[in-house]
Amino acid sequence: MEKGTDYIQQALERREDELDASLRPSGFDSFTGQPKTVERLKVMVGAARRRGDTLSHILLHGPPGLGKTTLAFILAKEMGAQIRVTSGPVIEKASDLAGLLTNLQEGDILFIDEIHRISRTVEEFLYGAMEDFRIDIMIDQGPNARSVRLNVPKFTLIGATTRTGLLTAPLRSRFTLQTRLDYYSRRDLIAIVERTCGLLGVEVDAGGAEEIARRARGTPRIVNNLVRFVRDWAQERSDGRITRKCAVDALELLEIDSNGLDEMDKRMLRVMAQNYNGGPVGMGTIAVAVNEEPDTLEEVHEPYLIQEGFIRRTPQGRVMTEKAWQAIGLISGESQGKLF
Repeated sequence: MEKGTDYIQQALERREDELDASLRPSGFDSFTGQPKTVERLKVMVGAARRRGDTLSHILLHGPPGLGKTTLAFILAKEMGAQIRVTSGPVIEKASDLAGLLTNLQEGDILFIDEIHRISRTVEEFLYGAMEDFRIDIMIDQGPNARSVRLNVPKFTLIGATTRTGLLTAPLRSRFTLQTRLDYYSRRDLIAIVERTCGLLGVEVDAGGAEEIARRARGTPRIVNNLVRFVRDWAQERSDGRITRKCAVDALELLEIDSNGLDEMDKRMLRVMAQNYNGGPVGMGTIAVAVNEEPDTLEEVHEPYLIQEGFIRRTPQGRVMTEKAWQAIGLISGESQGKLF
């Protein structure tokens, strides 16, 4: 079993299985949260249907696990279109992109996850496909090299990214809608806990749902993973019903505290506190100290720590807040000065 050191990261990075797919909302009506994004997408879908046209290109961005892939599937269903799913790192060459595009049918949706990881060379071929629905590729090399223009079916590109800052301006500008998904409210997370428990056939009381939601870092994917673990704990160590006490005991076993912090979050904060007096300190330095990749810390851990007010970004580096010192049970230098 994963301990808290890596449970959150693995929950966000693991590949979806059949049960995950069965828990995914299938339409706007069953999708909880993100009201502004959902309303924008409904407007685009309704207008495209009214015109009998293909949906315009859409960029979904925000931290992992918030529903970008789910919304792409919902859009495909609402449009009555087929969806082809791939990711940025898989599209290594222009020929890979050409193969994907030429196999689409009119009105299909191409969903590219981690679109910020597409190479610049491939990205340039994508421009023509998005604007004019054609691509120009080079055949052969040297004196025999020639350009061939390929027409592609009129399609919709839905890109998803956790790192909008890594997207080039020319690529971003080709999306009709760029919309951000934010962390979910406690109320929305409770609703998701109750829905997931209903689909899994597990009884949960209000206290149990609230406790899971409180520790789920504002993220539906983490909610579903925690619900599955707490269900197992309840069936193995209790009467199968998820109560507040059951949820607390199960999640303490995973080393996820009442703030939703796992052991890696706390290791980051302890390094900042004990080695750098709370900062400022660079994320690369923190990553070396906790033996983790900087990208993982920046994509998985840092957004939540900033959102919840545990750390601040400054031009000099990351700085702990008083809330962070309290979370790890230490006293900041500033607070110590006030004591004496």
